Amino acid sequence: MKVLLVGANGQIGQHLVNLLKDSKEHAVRAMVRKEEQAEALNKIGVETVVASLEDSVEAIAEAGKGCEAVIFSAGSGGNTGSDKTLLVDLDGAVKTIEAAERLGIKRFIMVSALQAHKRENWNDQLRPYYVAKHYADRMLEASNLTYTIIRPGGLLNEPGTGNVSVAENLTSGSIPREDVARTIITALNEEHTFNRSFDLISGGTSITDALKAI
Repeated sequence: MKVLLVGANGQIGQHLVNLLKDSKEHAVRAMVRKEEQAEALNKIGVETVVASLEDSVEAIAEAGKGCEAVIFSAGSGGNTGSDKTLLVDLDGAVKTIEAAERLGIKRFIMVSALQAHKRENWNDQLRPYYVAKHYADRMLEASNLTYTIIRPGGLLNEPGTGNVSVAENLTSGSIPREDVARTIITALNEEHTFNRSFDLISGGTSITDALKAI
């Protein structure tokens, strides 16, 4: 499956690039914002496309031509203001959904945030970010795409364990970014995750078994 990876230069995105690059089942086209990012990926043999989530739907659709799935792992980052959160995490995500629909791409995986679906559990210090995630997720659920929305807990840079806990409602927990990336790749073809949304933290069940039991 040819995957358009939106947010390929992010911390989860970099794990996804490596997993998809080495996959015998999938291929990747990495979407990045800067030419120097594309050049670095090209040097390791990764197909890239330069586009911004602040571009038009048409431009994002052009970036995704020929792909069969989209992974949205982009974000405005913690050092930007609420304006960029709105433009990237919300409108950029919705434009990517619209682009996928225009292209006839059905499979779409969204990286969201733990408890983004429940306003009463949002972190007050990150409320604009949670608002963006909440409504981007809702737009994806209302689309005609075969979606999976993965809501990881606190993100860690330590090595992954390959074991997770998956449920529609987990109120706290953390997880290595590597395990989030592996869960995303496993979910691509796992029918139990189709048109499902769930929280994801570290746990005691293998990723494959956890997704099959959701």
